Amino acid sequence: MFNKLKKMVNKENNEEYKEIDVESETAKIGYLNLSGCNGDLLSLTEDYDNLVKIITESNIVYGTPIISTKEVPDMDIAFVEGSVCLEDDYSINELKEVRKKSKILIALGSCATNGGFTRFAKGGQTPQTKHESFVPLSQIIKVDLAIPGCPVSPEMMTNIITAIYSHDKEYLKVLQKFVAKTDTSGLIIQEEIMNATLCIGCGMCTMACPTKSMTMINGRPSFNFNRCVKCGSCYFHCPRSWWPKEQIRKDTGL
Repeated sequence: MFNKLKKMVNKENNEEYKEIDVESETAKIGYLNLSGCNGDLLSLTEDYDNLVKIITESNIVYGTPIISTKEVPDMDIAFVEGSVCLEDDYSINELKEVRKKSKILIALGSCATNGGFTRFAKGGQTPQTKHESFVPLSQIIKVDLAIPGCPVSPEMMTNIITAIYSHDKEYLKVLQKFVAKTDTSGLIIQEEIMNATLCIGCGMCTMACPTKSMTMINGRPSFNFNRCVKCGSCYFHCPRSWWPKEQIRKDTGL
Protein backbone atom coordinates (compact mmCIF):
# COMPACT_ATOMS: atom_id res chain seq x y z
CA MET A 1 0.00 0.00 0.00
CA PHE A 2 2.86 2.33 0.66
CA ASN A 3 6.63 2.43 0.62
CA LYS A 4 7.40 4.93 3.34
CA LEU A 5 5.97 5.95 6.70
CA LYS A 6 6.47 9.30 8.32
CA LYS A 7 7.82 9.05 11.81
CA MET A 8 7.34 11.75 14.37
CA VAL A 9 10.31 12.32 16.66
CA ASN A 10 10.78 14.19 19.94
CA LYS A 11 8.10 16.34 21.53
CA GLU A 12 8.88 19.69 19.97
CA ASN A 13 6.02 21.23 18.03
CA ASN A 14 8.30 22.32 15.20
CA GLU A 15 10.03 18.95 14.83
CA GLU A 16 10.01 17.54 11.30
CA TYR A 17 8.88 14.04 10.43
CA LYS A 18 11.53 11.56 9.40
CA GLU A 19 10.96 9.07 6.62
CA ILE A 20 11.34 5.36 7.25
CA ASP A 21 11.75 2.84 4.45
CA VAL A 22 9.32 -0.07 4.53
CA GLU A 23 10.33 -3.11 2.52
CA SER A 24 6.96 -4.87 2.43
CA GLU A 25 4.03 -3.62 0.41
CA THR A 26 1.72 -3.81 3.42
CA ALA A 27 2.19 -2.38 6.89
CA LYS A 28 2.94 -4.67 9.80
CA ILE A 29 0.65 -3.69 12.66
CA GLY A 30 0.84 -4.76 16.29
CA TYR A 31 -1.32 -4.23 19.36
CA LEU A 32 -0.45 -4.41 23.05
CA ASN A 33 -2.92 -4.15 25.92
CA LEU A 34 -1.58 -3.16 29.33
CA SER A 35 -3.69 -1.77 32.20
CA GLY A 36 -6.74 -0.96 30.11
CA CYS A 37 -10.26 -2.20 29.44
CA ASN A 38 -9.92 -3.06 25.71
CA GLY A 39 -12.50 -0.37 24.96
CA ASP A 40 -10.19 1.36 22.50
CA LEU A 41 -9.57 -1.89 20.60
CA LEU A 42 -13.32 -2.37 20.33
CA SER A 43 -13.52 1.03 18.65
CA LEU A 44 -11.90 -0.57 15.63
CA THR A 45 -14.85 -2.92 15.20
CA GLU A 46 -17.42 -0.12 15.44
CA ASP A 47 -16.24 1.43 12.17
CA TYR A 48 -15.91 -1.86 10.35
CA ASP A 49 -17.17 -0.70 6.95
CA ASN A 50 -14.45 1.92 6.64
CA LEU A 51 -11.71 -0.09 8.33
CA VAL A 52 -12.18 -3.41 6.56
CA LYS A 53 -10.16 -2.35 3.51
CA ILE A 54 -7.38 -0.89 5.62
CA ILE A 55 -7.15 -3.97 7.82
CA THR A 56 -7.22 -6.45 4.92
CA GLU A 57 -4.43 -4.57 3.18
CA SER A 58 -2.34 -4.57 6.34
CA ASN A 59 -0.61 -7.41 8.11
CA ILE A 60 -1.51 -7.79 11.80
CA VAL A 61 1.52 -9.53 13.28
CA TYR A 62 1.18 -9.04 17.03
CA GLY A 63 -1.59 -8.67 19.59
CA THR A 64 -2.48 -10.86 22.56
CA PRO A 65 -6.25 -10.92 21.87
CA ILE A 66 -5.70 -11.44 18.13
CA ILE A 67 -2.42 -13.21 17.37
CA SER A 68 -0.98 -16.06 19.45
CA THR A 69 2.79 -15.53 19.53
CA LYS A 70 5.37 -15.19 22.27
CA GLU A 71 8.00 -13.41 20.22
CA VAL A 72 7.59 -9.69 19.51
CA PRO A 73 8.11 -9.25 15.76
CA ASP A 74 9.26 -6.20 13.84
CA MET A 75 6.36 -3.79 13.27
CA ASP A 76 5.73 -0.64 11.29
CA ILE A 77 2.98 0.57 13.62
CA ALA A 78 2.31 -0.52 17.20
CA PHE A 79 -0.83 0.50 19.09
CA VAL A 80 -0.51 0.31 22.88
CA GLU A 81 -3.61 0.55 25.05
CA GLY A 82 -3.67 1.09 28.81
CA SER A 83 -1.34 2.66 31.35
CA VAL A 84 1.80 1.03 32.75
CA CYS A 85 1.73 -0.70 36.14
CA LEU A 86 5.09 -0.04 37.78
CA GLU A 87 4.85 -3.25 39.80
CA ASP A 88 4.36 -5.39 36.68
CA ASP A 89 7.87 -6.15 35.43
CA TYR A 90 6.62 -8.47 32.68
CA SER A 91 4.44 -5.77 31.11
CA ILE A 92 7.19 -3.17 31.37
CA ASN A 93 9.66 -5.45 29.61
CA GLU A 94 7.09 -6.33 26.92
CA LEU A 95 6.36 -2.64 26.38
CA LYS A 96 10.06 -1.85 25.97
CA GLU A 97 10.42 -4.72 23.51
CA VAL A 98 7.46 -3.47 21.47
CA ARG A 99 9.04 -0.01 21.43
CA LYS A 100 12.31 -1.50 20.23
CA LYS A 101 10.63 -3.48 17.43
CA SER A 102 8.21 -0.80 16.19
CA LYS A 103 8.86 2.16 13.89
CA ILE A 104 5.82 4.15 15.01
CA LEU A 105 4.40 3.60 18.50
CA ILE A 106 0.98 5.07 19.25
CA ALA A 107 -0.52 5.55 22.72
CA LEU A 108 -4.11 4.44 22.18
CA GLY A 109 -6.70 5.98 24.49
CA SER A 110 -6.59 8.14 27.59
CA CYS A 111 -5.05 5.54 29.93
CA ALA A 112 -2.07 5.17 27.60
CA THR A 113 -1.85 8.90 26.93
CA ASN A 114 -2.18 10.39 30.42
CA GLY A 115 -2.87 7.47 32.77
CA GLY A 116 -6.64 7.99 32.92
CA PHE A 117 -8.50 6.84 36.00
CA THR A 118 -5.65 4.48 36.96
CA ARG A 119 -3.73 7.53 38.21
CA PHE A 120 -6.12 7.61 41.19
CA ALA A 121 -4.61 4.34 42.48
CA LYS A 122 -2.55 4.62 45.68
CA GLY A 123 0.96 3.45 44.94
CA GLY A 124 3.79 1.97 46.94
CA GLN A 125 1.80 -0.51 49.02
CA THR A 126 2.19 -3.83 47.23
CA PRO A 127 1.12 -6.58 47.11
CA GLN A 128 -2.40 -5.15 47.35
CA THR A 129 -3.59 -4.80 43.76
CA LYS A 130 -5.68 -1.74 44.55
CA HIS A 131 -2.54 0.02 45.76
CA GLU A 132 -0.40 -0.44 42.66
CA SER A 133 1.09 2.52 40.78
CA PHE A 134 0.24 3.45 37.17
CA VAL A 135 1.83 5.94 34.78
CA PRO A 136 1.34 6.96 31.12
CA LEU A 137 3.43 5.23 28.44
CA SER A 138 5.53 8.34 27.86
CA GLN A 139 7.02 8.06 31.36
CA ILE A 140 8.53 4.68 30.46
CA ILE A 141 9.24 4.79 26.71
CA LYS A 142 9.31 7.22 23.79
CA VAL A 143 5.85 7.63 22.27
CA ASP A 144 5.44 8.96 18.72
CA LEU A 145 1.70 9.70 18.63
CA ALA A 146 -1.03 9.86 21.27
CA ILE A 147 -4.74 9.38 20.61
CA PRO A 148 -6.76 10.43 23.69
CA GLY A 149 -10.31 9.29 24.33
CA CYS A 150 -12.29 7.12 26.72
CA PRO A 151 -12.70 5.27 24.47
CA VAL A 152 -11.13 6.54 21.26
CA SER A 153 -13.80 7.23 18.65
CA PRO A 154 -13.82 4.66 15.81
CA GLU A 155 -13.87 7.44 13.21
CA MET A 156 -10.70 8.91 14.69
CA MET A 157 -8.99 5.54 14.50
CA THR A 158 -9.89 5.24 10.82
CA ASN A 159 -8.74 8.77 10.02
CA ILE A 160 -5.42 8.35 11.82
CA ILE A 161 -4.54 5.05 10.17
CA THR A 162 -5.46 6.57 6.80
CA ALA A 163 -3.33 9.65 7.57
CA ILE A 164 -0.32 7.48 8.40
CA TYR A 165 -0.69 5.55 5.15
CA SER A 166 -1.08 8.73 3.09
CA HIS A 167 1.81 10.56 4.83
CA ASP A 168 -0.51 13.36 6.00
CA LYS A 169 1.89 14.91 8.51
CA GLU A 170 -0.28 17.98 9.06
CA TYR A 171 -3.17 15.85 10.28
CA LEU A 172 -0.88 13.87 12.58
CA LYS A 173 1.01 16.85 13.97
CA VAL A 174 -1.51 17.54 16.72
CA LEU A 175 -1.20 13.93 17.93
CA GLN A 176 2.47 14.58 18.50
CA LYS A 177 1.58 17.47 20.76
CA PHE A 178 -0.76 15.25 22.77
CA VAL A 179 2.20 13.05 23.80
CA ALA A 180 3.69 15.81 25.95
CA LYS A 181 0.40 16.63 27.71
CA THR A 182 -0.06 14.00 30.43
CA ASP A 183 -1.69 16.20 33.05
CA THR A 184 -5.25 16.69 31.78
CA SER A 185 -8.58 16.76 33.63
CA GLY A 186 -11.40 19.09 34.54
CA LEU A 187 -9.20 20.44 37.31
CA ILE A 188 -6.64 21.55 34.73
CA ILE A 189 -9.43 23.22 32.77
CA GLN A 190 -10.27 25.13 35.94
CA GLU A 191 -6.66 26.14 36.65
CA GLU A 192 -5.32 26.87 33.15
CA ILE A 193 -8.45 28.08 31.36
CA MET A 194 -11.08 29.27 33.81
CA ASN A 195 -8.77 30.93 36.33
CA ALA A 196 -6.87 32.61 33.48
CA THR A 197 -10.15 34.09 32.13
CA LEU A 198 -9.60 32.34 28.80
CA CYS A 199 -12.88 30.41 28.71
CA ILE A 200 -15.24 31.52 25.93
CA GLY A 201 -18.18 29.41 27.13
CA CYS A 202 -18.35 27.25 24.00
CA GLY A 203 -19.30 24.12 25.97
CA MET A 204 -16.94 21.77 24.11
CA CYS A 205 -15.56 20.43 27.39
CA THR A 206 -19.00 19.47 28.68
CA MET A 207 -19.98 17.79 25.41
CA ALA A 208 -16.74 15.76 25.36
CA CYS A 209 -16.95 14.53 28.97
CA PRO A 210 -18.06 10.84 29.02
CA THR A 211 -19.05 10.89 32.72
CA LYS A 212 -20.82 14.27 32.80
CA SER A 213 -18.40 15.60 35.38
CA MET A 214 -18.37 18.85 33.39
CA THR A 215 -21.61 20.84 33.25
CA MET A 216 -22.44 24.36 32.09
CA ILE A 217 -23.67 26.78 34.77
CA ASN A 218 -24.31 30.43 33.91
CA GLY A 219 -22.49 30.03 30.61
CA ARG A 220 -19.30 28.56 32.10
CA PRO A 221 -18.21 24.95 32.83
CA SER A 222 -18.47 23.58 36.35
CA PHE A 223 -16.27 20.65 37.40
CA ASN A 224 -17.35 17.73 39.65
CA PHE A 225 -14.16 16.01 40.82
CA ASN A 226 -16.02 12.96 42.16
CA ARG A 227 -17.24 12.01 38.68
CA CYS A 228 -13.96 12.67 36.84
CA VAL A 229 -12.05 9.67 35.43
CA LYS A 230 -9.12 11.85 34.27
CA CYS A 231 -9.56 10.90 30.63
CA GLY A 232 -8.62 14.42 29.51
CA SER A 233 -11.36 14.60 26.87
CA CYS A 234 -12.49 17.99 28.18
CA TYR A 235 -9.00 19.45 27.93
CA PHE A 236 -8.18 18.04 24.50
CA HIS A 237 -11.46 19.39 23.07
CA CYS A 238 -11.11 22.86 24.62
CA PRO A 239 -10.20 25.35 21.84
CA ARG A 240 -8.34 27.52 24.36
CA SER A 241 -6.09 24.76 25.67
CA TRP A 242 -4.02 24.60 22.47
CA TRP A 243 -3.67 28.28 21.67
CA PRO A 244 -0.18 29.75 22.18
CA LYS A 245 -0.35 31.39 25.59
CA GLU A 246 1.86 34.30 24.66
CA GLN A 247 -0.35 35.10 21.67
CA ILE A 248 -3.46 34.86 23.85
CA ARG A 249 -2.00 37.31 26.35
CA LYS A 250 -1.09 39.66 23.52
CA ASP A 251 -4.53 39.48 21.93
CA THR A 252 -6.47 39.85 25.16
CA GLY A 253 -4.11 42.22 26.97
CA LEU A 254 -3.87 39.90 29.98
